[in-house]
Amino acid sequence: MNYKNDINYLAMRLGPGDDPEIEVLDQRKLPFRLEYLKLSGLADAATAISDMIVRGAGLIGNVAAAGMYLAAKEYAGRDDFDGRMLHAGNVLKATRPTAVNLSWAVNRIMKEMSKGNGTEDKMAVALEMVRKILLEDDKMTRSIGQYGLEIIREISRRKKGETVNILTHCNAGRLAILDRGTATAPVYAARDEGIDVHVWVDETRPRNQGARLTAWELGKYDVRHTVIPDNTGGHLMQHGLVDLVIVGTDRTTRTGDVANKIGTYLKALAAHDNGIPFYVALPSSSFDWAIRDGIKEIEIEERNGSEVGSISGWHEDGEVAVRLVPENSPVKNYGFDVTPARLVTGLITERGVCKAEENDILDLFPEHK
Repeated sequence: MNYKNDINYLAMRLGPGDDPEIEVLDQRKLPFRLEYLKLSGLADAATAISDMIVRGAGLIGNVAAAGMYLAAKEYAGRDDFDGRMLHAGNVLKATRPTAVNLSWAVNRIMKEMSKGNGTEDKMAVALEMVRKILLEDDKMTRSIGQYGLEIIREISRRKKGETVNILTHCNAGRLAILDRGTATAPVYAARDEGIDVHVWVDETRPRNQGARLTAWELGKYDVRHTVIPDNTGGHLMQHGLVDLVIVGTDRTTRTGDVANKIGTYLKALAAHDNGIPFYVALPSSSFDWAIRDGIKEIEIEERNGSEVGSISGWHEDGEVAVRLVPENSPVKNYGFDVTPARLVTGLITERGVCKAEENDILDLFPEHK
């Protein structure tokens, strides 16, 4: 099924009008059930992010923006409106620390709201900014897709039209940022152009975003794919079964260090050892222009060990969770790792492809020099 004809599963839905209904797709239930949850206030938005109802750096930023608007609605007319909005921003920023899009969205809306006159005006500004951010993401993902497409085209030419095998890790697709995603955007563009592509989908333990989300998305777009255990990628690369690795990112430094889902660093090492290009696809909102050393400066989220100690799946009676590790065995659950820039072939952005080097990055984004 081609999702161009099946676009009813937007990860976030913002209704029309001056008081729109805001809904998010509950990604905890995918691929087994398609359920939307309504966000009625700041607490709902914060919970959606912290409990991984929504996932992906871009979408987290989108929901944080919506959370600021919902907070403005809650606090409209209060004498302490500005102070409460500052508190709301801090609540949202604390939900998940690694994805920079979250703080980027909150800070951007706070800055624009400060220009408003009165609480009603500021609330309208917040809603306008939510709509603007969503439209920008739509355009950015399509641009990322077109710039990444040329990389896939060149590999297809070199292989004389044979299948281009792409490996990805975690979910950086339509469910992670609106429209075409980041890492998946070039894949969808290649599929539209008729290039023969196949995607190796890492399961992405412990939350299985690859097996449950990316595979579901690719199936919707009729892209050939195969789900593999996380530790299979190196073996495939050694045997010439991977032509290209494309992943997303939750935070990338101005020098090109990349924070992404735990396990990304190992894929980058394997790709480097086997001479396979390793690209990171990202919108400019995923850059953290304030830091230079990703390993030392990026805060790595540590999540509850229960995500590792048990696993959920689908049974004929519904979704069930089963325990995997001994009851008294301690568990560590780091959500992300950092891939040093030296292992990254290039960054695919909405402004073009560049090396993972500060000067090259700043040539594309000179406003941050």
